[in-house]
Amino acid sequence: MTAGTLSPLRASEQPNIVFILVDDLGWSDLGCYGHAWHETPNINRLASEGMRFTSAYSPAPICSAARASILTGKAVPRLGFEFVTKEAPGRQRIEGDVPLITPPLTLNLPLAETTIAERMAMQDYQTAFFGKWHVSQHHRRYLGWHPEYGPPKQGFEVAEEDFGDHPYAWTKANRKRESDAGVIPEDSMVQRVCDYIRRPHDRPYFLMASSFYVHTPVKNRCRWLVEKYDAKLPETIPQRSKRLQYAAFVETLDHHVGEILAAIDKSEQRENTLVVFLSDNGGHPEYCGNAPLRGSKWNLYEGGIRVPMIARWPGKITAGASSDTAVIGYDLLPTFVDIASATAISSVQNDVDGISITPLLSNPRLQFDRSLIWHFPYYHPETGFKDAQQSIGVNDFAVSQTRPQSAFRHGRYKIIHFAEDDRIELYDLQTDLAEQHDLSASLPEIAAQMRTRLDTHLTTMNARRALPKEKK
Repeated sequence: MTAGTLSPLRASEQPNIVFILVDDLGWSDLGCYGHAWHETPNINRLASEGMRFTSAYSPAPICSAARASILTGKAVPRLGFEFVTKEAPGRQRIEGDVPLITPPLTLNLPLAETTIAERMAMQDYQTAFFGKWHVSQHHRRYLGWHPEYGPPKQGFEVAEEDFGDHPYAWTKANRKRESDAGVIPEDSMVQRVCDYIRRPHDRPYFLMASSFYVHTPVKNRCRWLVEKYDAKLPETIPQRSKRLQYAAFVETLDHHVGEILAAIDKSEQRENTLVVFLSDNGGHPEYCGNAPLRGSKWNLYEGGIRVPMIARWPGKITAGASSDTAVIGYDLLPTFVDIASATAISSVQNDVDGISITPLLSNPRLQFDRSLIWHFPYYHPETGFKDAQQSIGVNDFAVSQTRPQSAFRHGRYKIIHFAEDDRIELYDLQTDLAEQHDLSASLPEIAAQMRTRLDTHLTTMNARRALPKEKK
């Protein structure tokens, strides 16, 4: 995978970089991506002031794997962190009979890996992390940072653990507390981010604000928001009650993003701050309508991996720009290092899978001749797999059976390989974004070529595979 060329876009002085990583937000969930009723004025404004990417991808359809890849710039099959972390080592326990045995679970991002934070520290950046980590085994509580593998051990100079006001943090004492009409409650994690931005800095900083929103449980203190959407949403939409709560949750996320953007303005560093907004994977199928995309979080159809991504850098990125160039989360590490230093990119291009997309920020029509790869050698859901819906459709609002699979995109074509029956599906994303027409039989040469390239990449990356169970 060829690295992008260096660009004159880079500022003469190192900019601050604020990376907002959100959780489970679907590609079409935002107003600026065409959603019919979600109100997201702050994120819409971010898009109007910067560049919106319409073919941006997460490295994985699931949280821990995506985050580990983003942090290291390495594709999931090379990194060997393909599922979510757990409390203890072991293998998947699937509720139901399945023919393959999945790889042992990876619990912690190895300390030997060089993270974005460590790369940026080499460029004399202060590094800070707030929010959801989820690349180390749980410590004392669900998502608790492990003392040996948490952000302070992975290069973040400033790191404060706080669940904010997400339902993860609710207790018996406060879970029934509701906000006043028109008021979205303060979130302590977001306030920590804002406080950090507003304080004086004697050197540039890289800040990762890792939101817990809009991950389940989808609950909201703002009954007034739910009531607003109750009057707004069509009566006949599927899963209406859940989608009312979800719409309020999305607007809560937007409010928090607005607070972070206001803090940047207050710091008087707006012109010298690059903001990048990205979701870690596609939307949850019981809450999020991923249409026009097929699938959802957990599988490798577009609904599971295509995500909203926005970048704003006043004076460097043209306001209101849009790019349909395919980019992926593991491009961010080389991109941030490229922006931070004119020479540092050469030191990372040979040991990461991402490329610097810095040239794209000034030329949104630029296309890269490169391939993207995904690998999910697991089953989902672990509990309830046998009763989950077998088919994966568009806006079916149901958890489906996801089976071990890998995917590969080059140009307009994308192939998905299903490990159980060694079957492939081929799609032309330029004409069939919803992946409804499998072309593997009608375009056998392209299918064979794509299959060979996928297999070669997986082998070269020493990908861990789901294997047939031994016969007793």
